[in-house]
Amino acid sequence: MRVREGQLRERRVREGRVRWRLYALVAAGGFRRYATYRAATVAGVFTNTVFGFILAYAYTALWGERPGLGGYELPQALAYVWLGQALLAAASLMGGGFENDLMERIRTGAIATDLYRPADLQLWWLASDLGRGVFQLLGRGVIPMVAGALAFEVALPPSGGVWVAFLGSVVLALVVSFALRYLVALSAFWLMDGAGVAQLSWLAGMFFSGMLLPLTLFPGVLGEVARALPWSSLLQVPADVYLGKRTGWDLAGAYAFQAGWAVALLVCGRLLQGAATRRVVVQGG
Repeated sequence: MRVREGQLRERRVREGRVRWRLYALVAAGGFRRYATYRAATVAGVFTNTVFGFILAYAYTALWGERPGLGGYELPQALAYVWLGQALLAAASLMGGGFENDLMERIRTGAIATDLYRPADLQLWWLASDLGRGVFQLLGRGVIPMVAGALAFEVALPPSGGVWVAFLGSVVLALVVSFALRYLVALSAFWLMDGAGVAQLSWLAGMFFSGMLLPLTLFPGVLGEVARALPWSSLLQVPADVYLGKRTGWDLAGAYAFQAGWAVALLVCGRLLQGAATRRVVVQGG
């Protein structure tokens, strides 16, 4: 009996390793897929850099009139601008990630094939989107950030430890971003066309992530609500970690905030996925 139990445990371990290797390959595939769009990447780098310059000059004028606005000095505010441009595509602050593909597969009925795969639907898309996010961070994030640092007096992390903490926060931001967009994509099971929900999500992400203005500038209750919503995990929290405003227990609290939203949204996605797949509507064949 003990021998059989041991064999079963060993079999489960082997199956688990095979499964995680599969997701690692899916993530690598997501990275390679976006790496092939070289012209789009170059265009994205150019666009992010141009908009970064526009925002940087606007912030320079604003902080020139109101020094210390939102708790940031001008170099910190300029760093916030370029961090926003670096994370814009990686965290899909304006959408345009896997959700469009998934909604199209739901609309056409191709999702039925996905459900027969020997892999979890949510983890499959999560792995693919993380691969995409890493490429966008490297391909479209680094050059605009370097350009901004060369052209402006941009605050930099004081130590390597802050860089590591920032990268940890970015990883959590990518997971929260995926979890939000996965919920948006699953709405297509009921709506057949989730374009409206995707647009609302995009607008909410732009406003409540701090992409337009740091959330520390939002007054009163609006600011408190904005900082408590999951979108703040996408830019405001990583930016504060980068700027050294989250250290020690505050850093642990920032991680807990992002991880808490990631888990909550992933669980919601899992529940919604279960409800959706019990009533799959196949269109077009």
